[in-house]
Amino acid sequence: MTSKRTILIVEDEDIIRNSLSELLTGEGYQVSEAGRVGDAVDLAKETDFDVAICDVQLPDGDGLALLRKLHQRNPHTCILIITAYATVENAVEAFKAGAFDYLVKPVLFEDLLHKLDRLYEFRNLYFENQSLRRELDRQGDLNQIVGSSRAIAAVQLQIRKVAVTNANVLLVGETGTGKELFARAIHAAGPNSSDQFLAVNCSTQPVELLESQLFGTRDAGDGNRAEPGVLRHAGKGTVFLDEIGDLPLSTQAKLLRAIEYGEILPVGGSETQKVEARIVASTTRELAQEVAKEHFHEDLFYRLDGVKIQIPPLRDRIDDIPELVEFFVTKYSKQMKKRVAGASSETIRLLTGAEWKGNVRQLDNAIERAVMMSDSKTIGPTDLPPDILGMGNPLPDTEELRSALRHYERLHITRVLRQWPDKREAARRLKLGLSSLYRKIEELRIDVESIK
Repeated sequence: MTSKRTILIVEDEDIIRNSLSELLTGEGYQVSEAGRVGDAVDLAKETDFDVAICDVQLPDGDGLALLRKLHQRNPHTCILIITAYATVENAVEAFKAGAFDYLVKPVLFEDLLHKLDRLYEFRNLYFENQSLRRELDRQGDLNQIVGSSRAIAAVQLQIRKVAVTNANVLLVGETGTGKELFARAIHAAGPNSSDQFLAVNCSTQPVELLESQLFGTRDAGDGNRAEPGVLRHAGKGTVFLDEIGDLPLSTQAKLLRAIEYGEILPVGGSETQKVEARIVASTTRELAQEVAKEHFHEDLFYRLDGVKIQIPPLRDRIDDIPELVEFFVTKYSKQMKKRVAGASSETIRLLTGAEWKGNVRQLDNAIERAVMMSDSKTIGPTDLPPDILGMGNPLPDTEELRSALRHYERLHITRVLRQWPDKREAARRLKLGLSSLYRKIEELRIDVESIK
């Protein structure tokens, strides 16, 4: 199933608008009509049109100004300008404003259909080219960190500084933030990137198997060969220990020796063996608190905590969501052999307003499902998982700064209160006085009782 091609006709003369609409509807296009600039903008908020056919002279503005507004909402909308006079100056002005082509009144139906065929051919080639470019850009670095927000830029700067030293690193962050991805980036930017990167999940195996995997086993003489373990097998490469806070204390002590003295004792062995691998560990826990509870080895904590990188949750890097969506759409479109090229502006607004308790992993899963469900080249809100549609509040669809700031302020304070229900602590986190926080709650009509 393929979606209908969408066209917006903006023309104040009823006869012209109705005749164009009747022609294009008969040709299989999905047509919307507007007689004024304001009506056209309202329609563009609801639908991402492939094409807009705009008259230059309109009762409440001109077509070129409308063209710029439509491009602000959706840069992929192609504009055909209708003008009463075919002059070089008019054509140049239209093309400078970003028009794809122009039509001269009276509009010849055959000319319009020919130009639409050419326009859609151009759109198809453009989307194919963009998809190929994105794929080629990423083939050289499968572990590329996607995003350009301030939070991600700060992490990337830390990685560049830390990676070249070959120091052991602790990555701290919530579940789903992509800590292994950052670990791989550290390895790739390090001095021994040609050696192996090996990952071990510390929370999913019995102690005996985990220690055998880490430290290896000796040759028992019963037909079972000695195994080197990942710390030796990695050579001078990197061993990523995911959820290191789940390691038993006895295993932590053995790992500490490997870090301090560069040697391990294989399971069942009597002679130590040298290791040179770099350790990059990750945790979702507060290890300092685990040390206080005597659940984590203090010396190991200090060995790792010296070089610590905090991985930001997705709610702190909302600006990266459009780039992440583009990345995941490209990834899953290729896997599923579908021609999905992106997400609609309404979809992006919904995604940027969601809470994302599962962080980037949850967004990844949502886009995988959306690509699977989509029958169009563009993911729409109905393609998203049902639980996403009910999450959070989409960013306000307004150009008025005060309304947008008020919306974001309400959203941010709600999130902080959800994370720290104690208002005194929430006020401290927000860097507000307690009385100021209460005033904000009242002004913004935040229902504190409904926040969980």
